[in-house]
Amino acid sequence: MKPAQLPLLNSVSAPAIHPDGTKAVVSVTRPDFDADSYVGQLWTIPLDTTKHARRITRGFRDSAPAFSPDGLVLAFLRSDPEGKPQLFVVEAAGGEPQKITDQHSGVGGFVWAPDSHRIAFEARVPEQGRYGTLDGVTPGGEDARLISANQYQMNGVGYTADQRQQLFLLEVPELGGEPAVIPRGRAAHEQPARVTAGVPEAKQLTFGDSDHESPSFSADGSHLYFVAALHGGHDDDLVTSIYRIDANGGQPTAVEPANRRLQTVTGVRASADGQWLFHIAQDLGDTGRDFVARNAVLYVMPIAGGEAVALTDVEHLDVSGPLEPSGPDSVFVLNTALGSVELLKVTAEGEITPLVHGARVVIGATMAANGEIAVSLSDASTVGDVASLERGELRLLTDFSAVLRNNSRVSEPMDFEAESADGHPVHGWLVLPDGPGPHPVLLTIHGGPFAQYTGAFFDEAQVYAAAGYAVVMCNPRGSSGYGQAHGRAIKERMGTVDMQDVLAFLDAALTAVDALDKDRVGIMGGSYGGYLTAWTIAHDHRFKAAIVERGFLDPVSFTGSSDIGWFFGGEYTGGTSEQMVAQSPMAVVTNVKTPTLVVHSENDLRCPIEQGQRYYAHLKTQGVETALLVFPGEDHELSRSGTPHHRRQRFDHILRWWAKYLPTATNRLEA
Repeated sequence: MKPAQLPLLNSVSAPAIHPDGTKAVVSVTRPDFDADSYVGQLWTIPLDTTKHARRITRGFRDSAPAFSPDGLVLAFLRSDPEGKPQLFVVEAAGGEPQKITDQHSGVGGFVWAPDSHRIAFEARVPEQGRYGTLDGVTPGGEDARLISANQYQMNGVGYTADQRQQLFLLEVPELGGEPAVIPRGRAAHEQPARVTAGVPEAKQLTFGDSDHESPSFSADGSHLYFVAALHGGHDDDLVTSIYRIDANGGQPTAVEPANRRLQTVTGVRASADGQWLFHIAQDLGDTGRDFVARNAVLYVMPIAGGEAVALTDVEHLDVSGPLEPSGPDSVFVLNTALGSVELLKVTAEGEITPLVHGARVVIGATMAANGEIAVSLSDASTVGDVASLERGELRLLTDFSAVLRNNSRVSEPMDFEAESADGHPVHGWLVLPDGPGPHPVLLTIHGGPFAQYTGAFFDEAQVYAAAGYAVVMCNPRGSSGYGQAHGRAIKERMGTVDMQDVLAFLDAALTAVDALDKDRVGIMGGSYGGYLTAWTIAHDHRFKAAIVERGFLDPVSFTGSSDIGWFFGGEYTGGTSEQMVAQSPMAVVTNVKTPTLVVHSENDLRCPIEQGQRYYAHLKTQGVETALLVFPGEDHELSRSGTPHHRRQRFDHILRWWAKYLPTATNRLEA
């Protein structure tokens, strides 16, 4: 894969299955260089394999499809080129989509009511006079902000206290009526001001000083459940809780289990039979802030109240939503495990059935009333496709990555396991380029740190392999998917066993695979991967060059400058200045000799640009070969969701850097 082939990456949403089980609908989105944005439409996927998938919308970017429970209407989000999504609805049988919201900042998630006539949705409500709510008042002309809170900004959003995410309720208008007709002979000025139905007015349900998330209806549709931080002292911890509000409005009330703990709740869903309340939560220790490598657990409690019972094992399973009903008293959840994402069905009684597992990453799944299941997933050969699940077997229904495979070689990752210096197993993959080698090697380190590489299609590994590099990537201690103890092993000891693990994995790969050139190795990573790259090159000088991207490089200055700086560094490194300095790449930067490219985005609030700028300045001062690559207008998500032309430029700069220090026959010719 070449950087110019980014538009061939067709990503697929979670599926919406029609209640009768005959078809599913997904959004298929791709980067587009001409629009310099992400464009996409909805596709209908017949579960009958004798029929073919087809595109059913033509919007700029259509996403998040969801059928009404009665199957008559399909709702979805449509974004304009400015990126503000609004809710649209269309008859499930086809027709012209109708816009039903006009929110200033766009619409977030939404959910249908059981009666199929109402939709609850999330939307940010900007303070009057800010964010373009008053004509002529630009961002630079807004009033000053007086800040007295810890939590006041978020990467990708900006300031949050003056644009909280609230919940709204909307009556969905009737569809399928006759278009308005202008009577013949009537003068233009005699026509009614509006001859088509306007956007209906949505009712704001919540007004609290918190982002309100994950709305879901009670089984009878009379109430909404949601997640927020509305408790006293919520600015000093990471605790979120479940709340319940009447669908007609009113004061929300907390839904607290009898055995309530300090947790952050990330999703809530009432069972289809109305008897149970499922939710996903992570424990936060005694302080309400100890989030480090906490596996998320699926809980259930009686709808009328009582104790919350853990349905999944906190030590070995790490589940996530969205929670989708999979029967009267069960839900689908996703589980991060061993470099994959599995699909599980879990009942209120605690019965767990793995439905999709192995070397795949499940994106989402939904079940029809007749038991048909549609699944979206990726694997080594596809960015995203749709399958049906029949008697435990997956049956692929689409091939949205065919054009990518037909126009480039997709290198399948080779599963590999090594033993760290203390005997701890380290799992990962090798992605090899064409030819017998020996190939120069790139050791890549993922972000997080509580995240994981998988064996599914990864555009970065494919681009580097196409340029002639062998890519080595693993999940050291600190990563997710290998048990909670594995993830928490680096708490207050970053740069210890995690560095030990990645180097042991590299050494084992260099020894085991003759096609790897052990004398020509580079190292790179972003975010936490940038941290561990910077830390490693201060302690190990074998690498020909390095790339440190959007790095967490100084825990001391990170506190107070990052959107999560008020808690993140202290929880991971320990809260004292001595602990932070002892684990800080900036504190050992004078040991660095490796040529290093520093990459950062101007609008990065997660790892602010000062982290990269100061690191670059130190390298420059001490005579290390270095350069600083800065992307205007981008934030922490540049490599994943930055503008397409910036993503392409990023790849081009990275490959030029490696061509300089680790030339291959491929990139010599392209340079």
